[in-house]
Amino acid sequence: MALQADQINQGDDAQSEELLRQVGPLIHINTLENLLNHARARSLWPLSFGLACCAIEMMAVGASRFDLDRIGAGVFRPSARQADVMILAGTISRKMIDPIQTLWDQMPAPKWAIAMGGCTIDGGPFKYPGQYAIVEGADKIVPVDVYVPGCPPRPEALYAALLKLGEKIKAGKNFKG
Repeated sequence: MALQADQINQGDDAQSEELLRQVGPLIHINTLENLLNHARARSLWPLSFGLACCAIEMMAVGASRFDLDRIGAGVFRPSARQADVMILAGTISRKMIDPIQTLWDQMPAPKWAIAMGGCTIDGGPFKYPGQYAIVEGADKIVPVDVYVPGCPPRPEALYAALLKLGEKIKAGKNFKG
C-alpha cells in the first residue's frame, strides 16, 4: 500500500512539473528599462506638425474612425516639449530644415520620428536633377525610425507605423536622443 502511495506522489510531481513547464513562472522579474519601454510604447505622444498633403491623412488617423486612443497615441501635442514622436508628413522644403531641427531639439529624450509619404522619404515627384528647393529625405534632418510609403499613405498605414514603432520601443531598439 505504501509503495502505491509513493508512486502516486511521484506521478503528481511529474504532472506538476509538466504543468509549470506549460504555464511558465508565476512571477516574472524584469528590468526597469523593459517596464519603461512597455509604458513608452503604449503612450506615444505625437507632435501636431504637418507639412503638406500627407498631414490631411495624419489628421484622419487622429479622428474617431481610427481611434488612436486604443494604442495610447490619441492626443496630438501642441508643443514639442510635450511630444515624443515627430511625424514628418509631406514635402520638406529647404526653408523648413531649421524649424524642423529646432522642434526636434526641443523634444525630450527618448524621442522618435516617423517619415510619412513619398515626398518626405525621398523627395517624391519633386525630385529631379538640379532641383534646389526640396529636401530629398527626412533622414538627412532627423534620425527616422519608421518609414510610411505612399502618396499620400492611407491612414491605416500610419496606424500600422505607430504600432511598428511601439514594437520597436518595447524591444528596446534604436534609442536616439
